[in-house]
Amino acid sequence: MPPPRSPDVPTLAALRRLTDRTGAGSEPADTRTLPFGVPGLDAALPGGGLGLGALHQIHEGGPRGRYAATAVLFAGGILARLDGPVLWCLHSRDLFAPALARVGLHPDRVVYCETWRDAEVLPAMEEGLRHRGLAGVVGELTRMTLTPSRRLQLAAEGSGVTALVVHRLCAGSAEEPEPSAARTRWRVAPAPSEGTNRRMGRPRWRLDLQRCRGGAPGAWIVEACDAQGRLAVPAVLADRPAAPERVQHRAAG
Repeated sequence: MPPPRSPDVPTLAALRRLTDRTGAGSEPADTRTLPFGVPGLDAALPGGGLGLGALHQIHEGGPRGRYAATAVLFAGGILARLDGPVLWCLHSRDLFAPALARVGLHPDRVVYCETWRDAEVLPAMEEGLRHRGLAGVVGELTRMTLTPSRRLQLAAEGSGVTALVVHRLCAGSAEEPEPSAARTRWRVAPAPSEGTNRRMGRPRWRLDLQRCRGGAPGAWIVEACDAQGRLAVPAVLADRPAAPERVQHRAAG
C-alpha cells in the first residue's frame, strides 16, 4: 500500500484565502474607515468611522424627501474628505454644484452621469464601482430592493470604492427605504440653529443612524459639514453637563 500523500500546502493556503473572503459571517476585507470627528457618533460605528469600500444609504424624510437636499450635502461632505473623482448618477437636473462646493466637494471632482430612472442608475453605479481610481459613487434612487443592493455592496467590496445611495422619497409614498444589504442607513434632517445679532448660525442637522451592521443605532444633533466636509458638535451641546440619572421610586403598597 502506498504511503499517504502529504497535504498540498499551496492548495490549502489558497483555500484559506478563499474562505476568508467568502466564508459565511466573515467581515469584509476592506476595514478602512472615515471618522466623522464626533465622538459619540464614531463610537457607534465599527472601527470608529464610516466603513469605506461599502454601500451606505442616506435619505431625508418628510415633505422635502423628494429633493433630499440635506441628504445630498451629507453625502458630499463624506466624499469631500476622500481623494479622487466622484461619479454622481443623477435623478434630475437639480444638483446644485455651489452647495456641494460649500461642503468641500468641488465641482471639478464630480463626473455627472445623467441617469433619470432607477433602472439606469443602478447599472451605472455598478459599472462605476469597478473603477478603483474613484473616491466614491453616488446614485440618486427612489427605491432600491434587496438584490440590486447586494450587487452594489459586492462591487464596492471588490474595488474598495465607497458607494452612497441618496434616496428621493416622495411624501406619503414611502416613509423609509426598503430593507437592503447596505452597511449603514442614515436619516438626515435640518435642525433648528442658533443665530446672534440677526445673523444665522452654522446650520444644524439631526443625524439618525437607523441601521448599522455591527454597530449601534443612535441619533445626534450636529453642525452641518463645513468647507472641508467636517461635522462638529454644537458648542452649547458639547459644554452641557450630563443629565442626572433618574431614580424611579415605587409607591408603597
